[in-house]
Amino acid sequence: MFFLAPGKINLALNICGHRSDGYHEVDMILQSISLADEIELIDQPEGISLEIDPPILPADSSNLAWKAAELIQDRCNITRGVHIKLKKKIPFEAGLAGGSADAAAVLRGLNQLWDLKLSKNELEGLASKLGSDVPFCIAGGTARGRGRGDQLEVLPDCPVFYVLLVKPAQGVPTPWAYQGYQGRQIVHPPDVEKMVLALEKQDRDQIRGELGNVFEEWIPAARPDIQTIMDRLASIGANGTRLPRRGPTVFALADTEEEILT
Repeated sequence: MFFLAPGKINLALNICGHRSDGYHEVDMILQSISLADEIELIDQPEGISLEIDPPILPADSSNLAWKAAELIQDRCNITRGVHIKLKKKIPFEAGLAGGSADAAAVLRGLNQLWDLKLSKNELEGLASKLGSDVPFCIAGGTARGRGRGDQLEVLPDCPVFYVLLVKPAQGVPTPWAYQGYQGRQIVHPPDVEKMVLALEKQDRDQIRGELGNVFEEWIPAARPDIQTIMDRLASIGANGTRLPRRGPTVFALADTEEEILT
C-alpha cells in the first residue's frame, strides 16, 4: 500500500512562554503543502524493516517512521511486521516536518493495512507520543496548534497558493533556535488571531499580510545565509517571505506559477 507524507509550513507562529514539561507554549497556524515523501508499506510475518531512498537518514529504530510502526504494534498488540519503503522528497533538516510527516503516514497506513479501525482522535493520540508536529500530520490541511503544537483546532482551508521554498545547506538545530527566545523582548509578535480571521474570510492579500514567525526576530540576524535568501526573495518581489518554522528553509507565496518561475 502506498501513502503520501506531505510536509508543512507555518503561516503564523508565536511563542507564548515556557511549560513545566520543558517545552515551549506555542500558538501557530499550520498548513500542509504538496511537497511530500512517498511511503510504501509491505506486510511481513514479523519484525520491522526500513529502506530509505536516497539513504540520507538512519534506517533503524532511531527513525520516526520505525518508531511509529513500533508504537502501533505495541498499542494494538500486533505480532505481524512491516517493511517500510521511504522515498524522501522533503529535504533533510529543512524545517518542513519531513520526519513527522513520515511517522504520521506510517500510523495512518498501518491502520489501513492491518484493518485496526483506529479513529482520527486515536491516531492523533498516538502521534502525540512521537512529536509535537506528528498529530497535525495525521489529517493535515489548515489548523491552529496550541500547547506544544499538538492541541489542534481545524480551520477553513487556506486558499491555494504556489509556494516557493529555498533551503540553505546548513540546518537550524531546534535547541539553538529556542535558546534565542530566552529573555528576549519580542518586538513584533505575529498576530495569530488576525491570521485566523484572514483564513475565515479567504482573503488572500490579508493572509500574505499576516504571515509571521517569531523566530525571525533572531534567526536571520544570526544566520547571514538565511538573511541573504530572505533579502533576495524580497528584492524580486516575492510575497510573504517567511521561515516555515524555525528554519532554515525560507518560503514565499505566489498566486500563479509564473510568479514563482520569474
